[in-house]
Amino acid sequence: MPGNARVIAAGETNVGMKRNHNEDKYCVLDEDRLYVVADGMGGHASGEVASQIAIDTLREFFQATGKDPESTWPYKMDKARGYEENRLITGIKLANLRIFENQQREPRLKGMGTTVVAILVCDEGVLIGHVGDSRVYRLRDNKLEQLTEDHSLLNDYIKMKHLTEEEIANFPHKNVIVRALGMRDAVKVDILLDPPKPGDTYIMCSDGLSGPVSDAEILEIASATPDLRTACSKMIERANQHGGPDNVTVVMAKWIGQG
Repeated sequence: MPGNARVIAAGETNVGMKRNHNEDKYCVLDEDRLYVVADGMGGHASGEVASQIAIDTLREFFQATGKDPESTWPYKMDKARGYEENRLITGIKLANLRIFENQQREPRLKGMGTTVVAILVCDEGVLIGHVGDSRVYRLRDNKLEQLTEDHSLLNDYIKMKHLTEEEIANFPHKNVIVRALGMRDAVKVDILLDPPKPGDTYIMCSDGLSGPVSDAEILEIASATPDLRTACSKMIERANQHGGPDNVTVVMAKWIGQG
């Protein structure tokens, strides 16, 4: 459990304008300073099963290890990393394994998976763990910076082939994810520690926001709307004004400081 780090947070999810059910899930666990967005995928409503497993597993793991730091973990700690970093990676790896095992047991769930992006606030700073193309942005001094890198086919092409803006706009496989929870029994988790400044706001979202809503619009709404709950609602509203092609989820966490 983080000690003196202080944050406020809010979140909201919406089915969007084109889908008939919501496969996105999120949680705001203020007690554990843990904030998670998961964007499920897989037909016949199995995407929402995968995203729910991810949220439930992280919640359970953090609550168990918060109460009993000596509890047995399902994976060995990486001695090169700190305790909280290991804790976040382990929680996400455990979620991946549970999703994968559920698929093996139930044929109707075959092919399900989910992205996950999680923020853990600790005294060292803000830890970000992610798999997939859900994102974390940081708003600081009226500038917006994307802190995560999409695990998507489009992003791989951008890195390899230096695509133009027009080629990016017309890319035919924008929704193809190259890394997600549930694809196989093990997963690589990207992790980074961001040293925050008081007033920094972290914006976590599914691609239902980052697809139809530009970074400039996200910046505009976040800068002009100090109340986090209202800002989440306005971002979702903007995504739906742009056609709401997907489920859309936003969680915002503002670093107040230590004390």
